Amino acid sequence: MSKLSRREFIAATSTALVTAPYVRGAYAAGKLTIGFWDHWVPGANKGATDLVTEWAERERVEVQIDYITSQGNKLLLTGQAEAQAKTGHDVLRQATWQPHSFAELLEPVDDVMEPVLKQNGSVNKTVNYLARANGRWIGVPACQGSQIQPPCSRIDLMKEHAKIDVQAMYPAGLPPKAEHWTMDTFLKAAEACHKAGFPFGIGLGDTNDSVCTAGAIFQSFGAHLVDADGNLTVKTDEVRQALEFYRRLLAFLPPDVGAWDDASNNKLLIAGKAALIFNPPSAWAVAKRDAPRLAEQLWTYGFPAGPKGRFAPYLPAFWTIWAFSKNKKAAKSLLAHLSQPSSTEKLVVASAGYDLPAYEKLTTLPVWAEAEPPKGTLYHYANPFNHQNLSIAGWPAPPKVAQQIYTRATMTKMALRYSQGEPLEKTLTWAEGECEGFMRT
Repeated sequence: MSKLSRREFIAATSTALVTAPYVRGAYAAGKLTIGFWDHWVPGANKGATDLVTEWAERERVEVQIDYITSQGNKLLLTGQAEAQAKTGHDVLRQATWQPHSFAELLEPVDDVMEPVLKQNGSVNKTVNYLARANGRWIGVPACQGSQIQPPCSRIDLMKEHAKIDVQAMYPAGLPPKAEHWTMDTFLKAAEACHKAGFPFGIGLGDTNDSVCTAGAIFQSFGAHLVDADGNLTVKTDEVRQALEFYRRLLAFLPPDVGAWDDASNNKLLIAGKAALIFNPPSAWAVAKRDAPRLAEQLWTYGFPAGPKGRFAPYLPAFWTIWAFSKNKKAAKSLLAHLSQPSSTEKLVVASAGYDLPAYEKLTTLPVWAEAEPPKGTLYHYANPFNHQNLSIAGWPAPPKVAQQIYTRATMTKMALRYSQGEPLEKTLTWAEGECEGFMRT
């Protein structure tokens, strides 16, 4: 991590703050400063503020909440600046890889997590992988901003051109009937929709959406670049199979997918030009607002299964407490409050179903069943039947290595290099060299 000057620290933190509401009380339990993510969904920030206000008035704590945008990496920069300066917010919401990046500077939260897990049920292996270090919990799973990126497709186009009834395959309120929803079926559907002029909108750029999709596809073939012990596993048959799948798939995608960012797939879907994308419910929510007739034809459901199983891209976020926090007791009390089932449901409702709790007992909240149009369109978003593995690209490599694989978009670059004509073994050798470099840093 590069060092930041005092001027850079002040710039990073001050320009990142969107709003700074204060909660005033009797102050018997002191003061607490909180850095939350500035949510995409209108009204979601208010939901979080209301929960904090409720807690602060009960516990008699004076609270300052800063909503920090992730645009321009300002939330990430804030974490880096505070870690460097060893001063800042008592509680800071951090994304996916950040808890491990700052593990030595974070307060363990085992005393928060133990009762929360007993109450809410277990978390999936990706949360365990990202929120624990040296046998301790270093982050509390944050409902706010956590997401799965499953298929969201046009009901009409998939039925007409791919001959797949996605509502029957993933019926609202019932378990999936998806035994035939495999990577082979997916590839045939992509070809059929491409021929009809409605390609699948799957990016191969270097931003989150593209990388997350690549991670799930690779994992469905059992393809990993580095194993859990830090051994290189690039030159395996499983990796070769994943790259061959991508080579075939790219023939049916828009020609510019190598340059896509996270907005590209949304735009294609909302313009009525795509049959399927991988995305959390934000694309559906925008369609509901801007193109309601199109929204009536959108259905969110599970990932296709590969030879090694069904994996879905999962991006969890975490609430963390700095080891240098001045009010750790109040910080832990707040995180316990935010993790209550009633608090979680309020956050999910405020985000219109976008936010995703990590706990097994909180995957069937009414908001997903009731979302419309069409009724039940988000029912399977939260993986209520646990029929797919929630995973993150780069897993199972040690987190600090996996973070490099993820942020450098190694898998999408491999797929592009091979699909554009580079010999397979040359692509594998390039990727192996990249991973060796990640392991040295």
